[in-house]
Amino acid sequence: MSMFVALLHSIVLAPDRRVIMEDLRALAKELGYREPRTLVSTGNLVFEADEMRPHELEVALEEAFEEKFGKHVDIIVRSDCTWMALCSTNPFKDGSGDQVIVRVMRLPVDPEKVEALKPLMSEGQRIAIVGGDVWIDFAGKPSQSKLLSALTTKRLGVGTMRNWNTVCGLAEMII
Repeated sequence: MSMFVALLHSIVLAPDRRVIMEDLRALAKELGYREPRTLVSTGNLVFEADEMRPHELEVALEEAFEEKFGKHVDIIVRSDCTWMALCSTNPFKDGSGDQVIVRVMRLPVDPEKVEALKPLMSEGQRIAIVGGDVWIDFAGKPSQSKLLSALTTKRLGVGTMRNWNTVCGLAEMII
């Protein structure tokens, strides 16, 4: 048995309807996953499952999510070991926890695509690729940066963003 972290790209089903975390935990239980727990209301799920590859879990969760909620959502799954490795590689630990964000990628990001984002960066912002994921220190509110709106699936590939506070919170849940 292993522990996994699943990150939903979006929990918005319609402009006025979101998936509530109780329903996400119930979905995980229906799939036979044990001890499903969520962190904040933005689609962060920690659960235990038999030894499976993260990609197999992604497929199972995405199919079940679409069947239950009527909308496809990209879901990124990492094992507890790879999540802890991600936590140890934050290149911007000196940044503010709500301003440092990682875009956790399904497949390693193409460095050329990240290089193309650099003209959108403001003074003080930093960006790095570590282990195929994209780390950004926004050095201010991410919502006020031109860079945030460019961090899309169309531009970078399938992935989802979490701030450093959430990354650490998920790590605490799996220790």
